[in-house]
Amino acid sequence: MPSKAAGPQGATRAELVPVPALVPPDEPPQHLPDPRRSDVDEWGRSEHMRELSRRLYDPLYSKWFRVEWDGLEKIPDDGGALMVANHAGAIPSDAPASMHGIEKELQRPVYGLADQMFKTLPVIGTLWSRAGGVVAHPDNAYRLLREQKQLALVFPEGTKGPSKTFNQRYQLRRFGRGGYVEIAMRSGVPVVPLAVVGAEESMPILFKLPAVAKALGIPYFPITANMLAFGPFLGPLSTAAYFPAKFKIKVLDPVYFDVEPDQPRYSRSRIMEASEAIRQQIQEALYDMLRTRRSVWFG
Repeated sequence: MPSKAAGPQGATRAELVPVPALVPPDEPPQHLPDPRRSDVDEWGRSEHMRELSRRLYDPLYSKWFRVEWDGLEKIPDDGGALMVANHAGAIPSDAPASMHGIEKELQRPVYGLADQMFKTLPVIGTLWSRAGGVVAHPDNAYRLLREQKQLALVFPEGTKGPSKTFNQRYQLRRFGRGGYVEIAMRSGVPVVPLAVVGAEESMPILFKLPAVAKALGIPYFPITANMLAFGPFLGPLSTAAYFPAKFKIKVLDPVYFDVEPDQPRYSRSRIMEASEAIRQQIQEALYDMLRTRRSVWFG
């Protein structure tokens, strides 16, 4: 018997209790739509967003910067590898150029390791993650390189690289404490050095305003030649307008480490020696490339 309940005038009405349909646990209802499937991976990278960004960025890459590679075949076709490059430009143009070129030519995704600051920026942080940006933490790098056998790109100069003024161009800063070498050792992957020419001139810094940077809580606040050249025409957009410097990227020989991966500790002196040797290799390659460069704009 259905239960009875009093109606507004004291009449009774039946409380109809719906009976759920019985569905075998191994046979989901066929009429329900499939759950939404996203292409965003555990790092936040979206291949859909990468494809869109590649399409939008390619004219800048191929027509504006006219990027030219030397030694691209030295980057492994499979397996993990940690690429290490010099870093420059008030808003660095070398990271997207390097990532785009490798993905375009080798058809392999590239994850860019960068400071936590990018992750915290509204909107920019999300776009950065969708484009393949990952916080530069040793655990993240290990998982990418050792467990997932991916390509990762890191700039050991950190913010010291892009904050250089124009008179300091192509003078590499210290490569931190060599943490990238230790990660490569622990992950059992090679370090592939990249020497990039052109980024320094794409957005050169004339001088910096430390007081403004401190007030805004950012590493540096630059006044660039681009602001002065494009400011009268583009206004605020001049802060993100690059000069059409010719880019050349040289891939140096991969550096392999004759050590067992997954060791709890590695020689600190060996790490620092290897890091300095890699920094010196990139520095010498930059000087060689600059000696043979005929023009900033035409290479």
